[in-house]
Amino acid sequence: MRDIKEIIIHCADTPEGRDDRAEDIRRWHTKERGWSDIGYHYVIDLDGTIEPGRPIETAGAHCTGHNTNSIGICYIGGKTKDMKKAKDTRTDAQKASMLLLLKFLCAKYPKAVIYGHRDFAAKQCPSFDAKEEYKTLCGQ
Repeated sequence: MRDIKEIIIHCADTPEGRDDRAEDIRRWHTKERGWSDIGYHYVIDLDGTIEPGRPIETAGAHCTGHNTNSIGICYIGGKTKDMKKAKDTRTDAQKASMLLLLKFLCAKYPKAVIYGHRDFAAKQCPSFDAKEEYKTLCGQ
């Protein structure tokens, strides 16, 4: 089993309201980037459905230099409808599901620290300050 030290939150970098799913991201990652699978371990849909991605036992492909010991979570959205700006587009259902998933993962991996992708890369992803928002959940 992998030694999970980080939980990294991402956005799909898709326009607000567009109802993409894990299979769409899997297609983008495998067919367009040539990866073996979707890079994230979980995807949270607009309606709050938590879809499985890559198996937890397998290192992700979501944050350069941090994949070995992390779990990647991606919510659908993250951009304005016109795709010109980053925006926290999480629906209430997505927020509730993300909190539920994070509580579950923090119980399973109590030493893990929650980050946003932007904490490790020159990106705005996940379009909100995940580290601050979830600072009391686990190993922070």
